[in-house]
Amino acid sequence: SGPGGPLADVFLQATGWPATRILRAADFLPLVDNVAQQSDNQPPVLTFEGKRYDLNGLPDEMKELVRGMQVADAQLRMHEDTLKVLAVGRQAMASQLNDKLQNITPLP
Repeated sequence: SGPGGPLADVFLQATGWPATRILRAADFLPLVDNVAQQSDNQPPVLTFEGKRYDLNGLPDEMKELVRGMQVADAQLRMHEDTLKVLAVGRQAMASQLNDKLQNITPLP
């Protein structure tokens, strides 16, 4: 099993992606294309896979799914941003290490 565990292995196998691929929020979007409040008098509209739906007219179970997908999308964006911050920090540490190794003689 790979570093992400058996579920990640199945996902990577199903997508054909290499195990080293970093997943991005864009890999999972768009799940919910848009939920827009039209105006003060108009109900919110869900745009999903190119079709528009009156969000208030959907059953509560579907509204809960939409809310869950919005939370998941927000979490994906947040974690993608965290990965970017970590990558910048790692690059800075690598640069510092490179500078400090300039005064050290490498092994033959």
